Amino acid sequence: MVFFLIFSAAIIIACVFLNQVSGKVGVPALLFFLVLGLLFRNSTDMADVAGTIGNLCTVALIFIMFYGGFGTSWKSARPVVRDAGLLATVGVALTAALTGLFCHYCLRWEWAESFLMGAVISSTDAASVFSILRTRKLGLRNNTASLIEVESGSNDPVSYMLTAVMMSVIAGKATPGMVVWTIFSQLAFGAIFGLVIAQASVFLLRRFKIDNDGFLSMLVLAIAILSYAVPAAVGGNGYLSAYIVGIVMGNNDFHGRKPLIHFFDGVTSMMQIFIFFMLGLLGRPANLAAMFVPAVLIFLFLTLVARPLAVAGVLSPMGGFRKYPLRQQALVSFVGLRGAASIVFAIGVLASGIPTGHDIFSIVFAIVLISIALQGSLIPQVAKSLDMIDKDADVMKTFSDYSDSAEINFGTAYISETSQWKDRSIKEIKMPQGLLVAMILRGGEEIIPDGDTVFRAGDEIVFCTRTFKRKKEPATLIEHPLPHNSKWDGRIVKEYPKRKDSLLVMIRRGDEVIVPKGHTELKGGDVLVMLKR
Repeated sequence: MVFFLIFSAAIIIACVFLNQVSGKVGVPALLFFLVLGLLFRNSTDMADVAGTIGNLCTVALIFIMFYGGFGTSWKSARPVVRDAGLLATVGVALTAALTGLFCHYCLRWEWAESFLMGAVISSTDAASVFSILRTRKLGLRNNTASLIEVESGSNDPVSYMLTAVMMSVIAGKATPGMVVWTIFSQLAFGAIFGLVIAQASVFLLRRFKIDNDGFLSMLVLAIAILSYAVPAAVGGNGYLSAYIVGIVMGNNDFHGRKPLIHFFDGVTSMMQIFIFFMLGLLGRPANLAAMFVPAVLIFLFLTLVARPLAVAGVLSPMGGFRKYPLRQQALVSFVGLRGAASIVFAIGVLASGIPTGHDIFSIVFAIVLISIALQGSLIPQVAKSLDMIDKDADVMKTFSDYSDSAEINFGTAYISETSQWKDRSIKEIKMPQGLLVAMILRGGEEIIPDGDTVFRAGDEIVFCTRTFKRKKEPATLIEHPLPHNSKWDGRIVKEYPKRKDSLLVMIRRGDEVIVPKGHTELKGGDVLVMLKR
């Protein structure tokens, strides 16, 4: 027991330091973890415990999927959600089909096994890509980072569904009706349960405030597990449900949400390390050597033919689609790394014991190894050669990301024609201590100000200030819906009756948020947000 604890601690410490080294040498950190597992592999036949390892990796993938949604900004994702969604569904299916055809016609595999190989390896890994982009601090043009993030974070459920169907076919349990039902139940139950669990969780977390960050983290961990287990129990896609719950919860405000970002960032990193380390432990060098040639051929076809054709089929101009330049399509295609999900699905195939003519697990091992080592290392150079690097953007931080993860917040205000700040420089105005003008948006121009910068009418000012903290019992935000037939419909704020120890701080009008002033007009259907002590 003591030796096991020392060994585990040594592995974790080694992984942390290897992660720091990877940014300097330009090699993705996940490659180190995979090789580390391979080095620590003993002579025991790990296939005997593949089922246990597969279950543990499934749990790890649940948290990766959940945080993939939780950490996605819907505001950034909205412009690309349609195209990313098609890449995650149609793109994955095309990739799996083309890879299956290659395995059958070029490698002479059986039909079912060919498409099983395509299904297992068809999804891309968001964690690997963003680990590289953040380590190298690369920002990408044309909202490409958001497109990749949403696609990679949401395409695992389709790959899992296709893998489950093909495993049933090989096992001889598949009928046309069963296949149709499996696809329907996977998508329908996964989406429905995901939305229901997400809305119930947000309601619960808003209704009952949990001040202890530790208990809140445990509660959300339980929600993430339930988001997979409940739909999976009735034949639904648990990974799809976990992603939906994550993205809904991550884009709704509730007490204690910000500390969860740090917590799940650490948990997800640990889960990625665990999956790649387990892949290394399960790998057998002799099997890898035997399967290396077909693995290289499948990798080359996947990277140079199947993935580019799938991306082009979705992102090329057609119908109402916006045009994606060829260089952007090329980069989106190239960054389709294979990673954690493919590993988990391959372990599932190994643990299932279904008869296959080829060692699919070892082939996936080799493909992931090549993908992370070769593709991952070349992403910065490829992005640069395609002129897709935006030097003014930083994938590590945006205003919204930083306010979620640090002790500062950003806010905005407008300069009107009657404002006292109009035509005055920053140094002429006595700013409150702790308030900084970080940026001025003037038309389409972004101005980084100094003391001599003069405010103009129409300017939007981006302020930076420290996050508010209060040691005593905090003030409470209370919502007062204004009915459509209210007598206050059409009246102005200063006419609305004031309540003792409360202040109207915000008006929610549909998707619009209004900071009220005395002359702001109230409308039926508004939600008045009151700050009450």
